[in-house]
Amino acid sequence: MRNKLLNRNTISTVWHNRRSKIRPPPPASAKAVLRVSNNIAHLGAPKEGPKPRQLLSLPPFPGNPLPGRNSTSVEHVTAISWLKYYFDDVIPPVIQHHFNKGLVRMECLNSSGLSESYRGQTMSTRKIKPSEIVEEGDRVYVPVSVAENKVSKRFDVIPSGTLHPNADEIMYLQRLVKYKDSAILVLNKPPKLPVKGNLPVHNSMDALAAAALSYDYDEGPKLVHRLDRESSGLLLMGRTKESISYLHWLFSDVRKAASFSKEWSDACDAMYQRYWALVIGVPNQKEGVICAPLTKVLLNDGKTEMVILSHNSGLEASQEAITRYRVLGPMINGCSWIELHPLTRRKHQLRVHCAEALGTPIVGDYKYGWFVHSKWKQMPRLDFEPTTGEPYKMRRPEGLDVQKGSVLSKVPLLHLHSREMVLPNIEKFIELHKHMSGNYNVDPELCAKPDILRFVVPMPKHMKISWNLMSSYLV
Repeated sequence: MRNKLLNRNTISTVWHNRRSKIRPPPPASAKAVLRVSNNIAHLGAPKEGPKPRQLLSLPPFPGNPLPGRNSTSVEHVTAISWLKYYFDDVIPPVIQHHFNKGLVRMECLNSSGLSESYRGQTMSTRKIKPSEIVEEGDRVYVPVSVAENKVSKRFDVIPSGTLHPNADEIMYLQRLVKYKDSAILVLNKPPKLPVKGNLPVHNSMDALAAAALSYDYDEGPKLVHRLDRESSGLLLMGRTKESISYLHWLFSDVRKAASFSKEWSDACDAMYQRYWALVIGVPNQKEGVICAPLTKVLLNDGKTEMVILSHNSGLEASQEAITRYRVLGPMINGCSWIELHPLTRRKHQLRVHCAEALGTPIVGDYKYGWFVHSKWKQMPRLDFEPTTGEPYKMRRPEGLDVQKGSVLSKVPLLHLHSREMVLPNIEKFIELHKHMSGNYNVDPELCAKPDILRFVVPMPKHMKISWNLMSSYLV
């Protein structure tokens, strides 16, 4: 009797497993269509439509005028103007193509003016036209394919170890310059290139810039802030003693100098720097502010210096560190893209805040995220689209070499990029302050320039590959 019951249970279990593998019948509303496979005609379900694309969340619209634009130029900002402003490194036809396909959407608000996605409900969006006016606080969503880039085969790092670069290296360095005037230089620093050199490092950015980027000046430009050796992005350099002193004051966390004018104060208040980073995991909140002081510790008999979160015990010297963050899109392949906005400038601030405060270390940051990297399986996994619940399916674009430091390589490079910077027009304000302090005539063309400058630079090669891999899920 007992054996019969076991046999019945076994048969029922096998039958249940068989049934679980069978796909459910199509809904009644779906009409069957005639399909032909292997020269045999049969009735089948209609072909599925295009799957939803991974959406990239833009920050809330800050209002008019946009930083770096003249306030008298336009009264309103349209949707396509807002996208062209945010994606300054993307050619306009690509943005227009996404509007033509109806892929640009705006978040819908309920009757009380709140987003439904923050109330635990699914996000509701609607298609928008390029001419639609964007109001302050509106959130626009666009597929990540809008920022896909072609990956060049040119080296990102100067293969040199000398203080005297040759002609090819000088041309390469000059191609890194994105903006130049009489006061400042703005460069797109490649990864693995040290910023400040010491005795064993000869091909640092300051040494190479002094040799190759002086142009018609007697001395080369000087650094006013730093980027980590492994990170990339916007790097600012001063060309004169006056501009260097202005920039040092701007990048200091304590500004004690008196304000020259209201325009200068407003331009300084509008200054910011934003980074894009790929992190392992996803933060618990979509956006927030990290207020976690940092302190330095010495390891290996003082040979290694690390930055950790301070515990406010009073026994250690700590520095205030504040970072705003915003999640750009859903988690894909166990990783997610986030935008970081440091309000203070401490050594390794973003890396420590991501690894220890958020619990999501940056991909390629083995110094502060070694334990997570050792447990992280760099293999495709199942992720779901947040609005519809449908699964993503990863594919590798043809001709794309992922073994170049991207997210799928065995040893990824650091995925931290200084993408956007807004700062006062130093050249203009130096001349205006000279005019205010004495009899000095200002060039009318210089007065017509905007009070604020904005720069956006593309990501390095390995981050472009990772971005393209992520955006290939639903494209």
